[in-house]
Amino acid sequence: MGKLIIIRGNSGSGKTSLAKLLQKKLGPNTLRVSHDMIRMELLNVRGREGVLRSEPLMIELLRYGKANSEVTILEGILPTRDYSGLFEAALDIFGADIYAYYYDLTFYETLRRHMTKPNRDDFDEADMRRWWVERDFLTDANIGYRRVVSERIFGAELSLDAAVELIMADVAGTM
Repeated sequence: MGKLIIIRGNSGSGKTSLAKLLQKKLGPNTLRVSHDMIRMELLNVRGREGVLRSEPLMIELLRYGKANSEVTILEGILPTRDYSGLFEAALDIFGADIYAYYYDLTFYETLRRHMTKPNRDDFDEADMRRWWVERDFLTDANIGYRRVVSERIFGAELSLDAAVELIMADVAGTM
């Protein structure tokens, strides 16, 4: 029991849309852990405090997901420089049952996508530039002394439905 899907990328890339659609497709007993929801809605924190306060809760939710859900979906920007403890914990909790995906889009593509969202007025281009991290791949990060599992890279040409099908094929092959 318990596989982990990690979906990362810059703001506006489509992480939440993908995670919600995956959760629906995977059906009952799929836990979705949204970094934005934890930081902004549950903890009501932003900036550096959001990193410090959200990571322990996300780690506990990963433990809960491993013990109680067939699949846990973790989604968020989750920069590797800030969340190495989360990724180390994910490796400890899920071992090899981790499927990681990263939206590698240009800044202008994420801005274009953001402008189509209902929350487009919640933050602007200047905020998105401040949060931007170029090509922040997990596969390039050493977490502790271990190399993180491979991360599949998604480009702008991949549709939402195609991303769902790719992930479903990856995960279903091991269920």
